[in-house]
Amino acid sequence: MAEKFDSLEEHLEKFVENIRQLGIIVSDFPPSSQTGLNQKLNFMVTGLQDIDKCRQQLHDISVPLEVFEYIDQGRNPQLYTKECLERALAKNEQVKGKIDTMKKFKSLLIQELTKVFPEDMAKYKTIRGEDPPP
Repeated sequence: MAEKFDSLEEHLEKFVENIRQLGIIVSDFPPSSQTGLNQKLNFMVTGLQDIDKCRQQLHDISVPLEVFEYIDQGRNPQLYTKECLERALAKNEQVKGKIDTMKKFKSLLIQELTKVFPEDMAKYKTIRGEDPPP
């Protein structure tokens, strides 16, 4: 899987370098550099074609839209993963707290029901496979 990304990264780096060099050529453009400009433009077209070929290898990759929002805001996209994990951990703790509360409630409810309905609760515990208290 990593080799797919390595290939794309290599092509993107070459493309960015060609754009940088094109910017240098265009910023101070004497007529004598027309062949160099044409060559860089051809390299850009070839680079875009290479990037498009990489797209076919990565068609099964989906990126959450929030990652692009992070990038648009100038934030590190790796922060998205970190914040997702932090939210998942916080939600996990919240759900664990609710489960613990429900277990305590069930235990207290069984205790109180056993006081009020001892015979019925003994039958309930037998059906559930729990040992009725002596």
